[in-house]
Amino acid sequence: MDQQQDEEPSLARASGSMAVATLVSRITGFVSKLLLAAVIGFSAKAINDSYTVANTVPNIIYELLLGGVLTSVVVPLLVRARHEDADGGEEYTHRLLTVSLTMLLGMTALAVAAAPLLTKLFVDSSSGNANPALVTAFAYLLLPEILFYGMFAMLGAILNTRNVFAAPAWAPVLNNVVLLATIAAYFVLPGDISTDPVRITDFKLLLLGLGTTLGIVIQALVLIPPLLRSGYRPRWHWGWDRRLGEFGGLALWVVGYVVVSQIGYITITRVATNGAAGGISIYTYSWLLVQMPYGVLGVSLLTAIMPRMSKAAATKNIPALLDDLSLGSRMSAVMLAPISALMTVLGPALAVAITVFGKGGADAPRLGLAITASSFGLLPYALTMLQMRVFYAMKDARTPTLINAVMIALKVPVCLLAAAVLPANQVVFGLTFSDAISFTLGTIVGELLLRKRFGRLGSRRVVRTYVKVAVAAVWGAAVALVVELGVRSYVPGGVHGALGAWLSLVVGGILGLLAAFGMMALLRVHELRPALDKIGSFVRR
Repeated sequence: MDQQQDEEPSLARASGSMAVATLVSRITGFVSKLLLAAVIGFSAKAINDSYTVANTVPNIIYELLLGGVLTSVVVPLLVRARHEDADGGEEYTHRLLTVSLTMLLGMTALAVAAAPLLTKLFVDSSSGNANPALVTAFAYLLLPEILFYGMFAMLGAILNTRNVFAAPAWAPVLNNVVLLATIAAYFVLPGDISTDPVRITDFKLLLLGLGTTLGIVIQALVLIPPLLRSGYRPRWHWGWDRRLGEFGGLALWVVGYVVVSQIGYITITRVATNGAAGGISIYTYSWLLVQMPYGVLGVSLLTAIMPRMSKAAATKNIPALLDDLSLGSRMSAVMLAPISALMTVLGPALAVAITVFGKGGADAPRLGLAITASSFGLLPYALTMLQMRVFYAMKDARTPTLINAVMIALKVPVCLLAAAVLPANQVVFGLTFSDAISFTLGTIVGELLLRKRFGRLGSRRVVRTYVKVAVAAVWGAAVALVVELGVRSYVPGGVHGALGAWLSLVVGGILGLLAAFGMMALLRVHELRPALDKIGSFVRR
């Protein structure tokens, strides 16, 4: 084993340290969303909807330009360069950084200039429930985030290839702290944002918009010191490398992937903003809640496993690549399936519990049912992301784009059908369901395409684990349901009151998880031990 291999942290150690940071990041991020809902509400004057749409647009533009490329293509290419180049990939990294930041700067300027056009694309104001002028005002303040999102992703990719995971994992926490301070200042100051007329000079509008952007700026800049400590010295370097052409070819397919994704998201935003007020905010909040377990456990696992998969692909060690795929699939099921089942049952209680204070409580029933409608998609989402990483590790950006096209071909009709057949205040349930069902289809298509490329994947072991985990997850959900039924029967107000909601959530959640993991132990799920070790190391940290 060479020195570089000796220096590589183990998968468990790397993913465990990131899990702590990711948990803190997810919690502080969601707390900021909850505080915003408590201060503003979900549907009052469409302020939260306008802020949510405008704050999502920079992410979309960034993803269209470079985001998917950075997270999916750059890491494998940088890993290859570090192993193949005499200088450890330094010059290649300089050139990638130069091209990336130049593209980001240009597209950020264009996006800010086109803010009114972007609002027309994402907002359907025909029902009178949306406020396009407010969305545009927020967009002017938030679109500069594109440059700093890209800088954060690029610097984070470089750090990951150097086996530095902590700094990129903890940086979003600082962003969330800045956002929390911004919302606190918003709450303390008197008055509210003027919505008719909308004024870009409105102090509270400026506070919320610029404070949000400042958080992203800090998130990017804090990566510079650890980057310098890693030994890398960024340098502006123009010039051609044959692998930049490879990067461009892969990037075109990844951009295609993002374009297809945005067809789905534009459909969702237009359907939601044309429905009952608060729809897009509730959709976003439910997705954040459902995604949080994946963000804590799944993302940390993927981030740590991606360099390993890229190295196995670069050395044509297909058995090692497939072993990582199998391990990731089984570990994802053991850790996420019980949580998915519990969120399906406890969605209404969870929504009431987290919105009991402030102005968000009135929309808790809609948020709870939105969580229930989408929770079953948690594990398929994680598996689809893992499968796509395999293709990217093989320098195949075409197949993930085709998988995504199949998913969006299902999602868009489901969204439009929901708008046509559901009452306005229930449309959001169809939107969250469309996400879950499309990721389920994506997992199936991804499995078929992996089999076509690699043949047998060792799927029997995976399927055996899935069957056992499914039985355990259903058993855990049944225990949680019994607790919830007891709360409905014996606690005044049931799960719709604060006491009942928290009892259902805490007691039902704890007993449900114990029942699920206990059943896995009885069924001898071999992956339970490493999963518990991972959770145990996470708790000890």
